[in-house]
Amino acid sequence: MRTITGLWRWRHNPLRRATDLVEAWVALGALLLVLVAAPLVGVLAGGLAGDALQRSVREQRENRHPVTATVVRDADLTPLDPDPETATGRDSHRRVLAHWTGPDGTARRGTAMAALESPRRGDRFTIWTDGSGRLVGRPLDGATAATHAVLAGFGTAVACAGAVEGARRLLLWRMVRRRYDHWDRAWSRVGPDWGRTGTGS
Repeated sequence: MRTITGLWRWRHNPLRRATDLVEAWVALGALLLVLVAAPLVGVLAGGLAGDALQRSVREQRENRHPVTATVVRDADLTPLDPDPETATGRDSHRRVLAHWTGPDGTARRGTAMAALESPRRGDRFTIWTDGSGRLVGRPLDGATAATHAVLAGFGTAVACAGAVEGARRLLLWRMVRRRYDHWDRAWSRVGPDWGRTGTGS
């Protein structure tokens, strides 16, 4: 609103400088870009990120398989994370030596993360493997992918708005510097004679 009011005020004002009008138009253009272009860019970026993430979700669902593993023994009694503030999300997971059969029928054995608080020999838990039975991470789910896409779109919109505002401030700074340079030149021409008798002032 200040930008629109400024444009209206400078329309027929005799004190208006050319830079005042340019400054008001630049502010209005930046406002429109922030309100219209930035959200559109954010939606476009979020859509592209969402498509890529959903493709990844589909690929991971095709290539990753849940398999039941059996605990052989506890692999490590030391905590996974020495920092108690960051370890809370992993308290129920323990590193164990386990064996399992891959989707292709091959017997596998190795260290895995078990979602068991106190695993004992013979306990069963679910792991994720590729087609040949090698351990892989849990596949990305659709809801998480959608959340990441929304965050990517929002972040892009905010970054776009920040870039527009940064460009507006840079342009305004350059205009003010040019205005000061004009004033300095005018002062150097007129200033030395101010206050002297007989100068016609």
